[in-house]
Amino acid sequence: MKLAEKYGDRPSSELPMIFQRILQNTIRDYYRRSKVRSLWTTLLSSLSPDDDDDHDPLETIAAESGSNSPQAPDDQLLQSQVLAAIEKEIKLLPARQREAFLLRYWEDMDVAQTASAMGCSEGSVKTHCSRANHTLAAALRAKGITL
Repeated sequence: MKLAEKYGDRPSSELPMIFQRILQNTIRDYYRRSKVRSLWTTLLSSLSPDDDDDHDPLETIAAESGSNSPQAPDDQLLQSQVLAAIEKEIKLLPARQREAFLLRYWEDMDVAQTASAMGCSEGSVKTHCSRANHTLAAALRAKGITL
């Protein structure tokens, strides 16, 4: 679709090379996105039960906070402390990194949508997100939070 939409006016001799480049970039973007999502899934996985592999920690937190099911007090305390630490570290990020991180991973926007919302290039969004991820991971690791 990208090839037809953006490069339909190009000579047919250029299309195979353009297609290969689009394919390579799409695959790289997919794996980068997977790596970052994997980082945050792993980071938040301590909030999930051990026997559930197909689990979204953010949905569980929302469901548990609204449910009437009792939870062990020590589990509640641990969960609230981890979430508070994550929120605190997000607030300490530089403004552009925080904005990019929240739009990409909490609002689940793609790179283009985030760049449009922030008024910057897609490369800037990727850079801000990468720096935010590394900063958050290091800060949480320094606090002894190994999720």
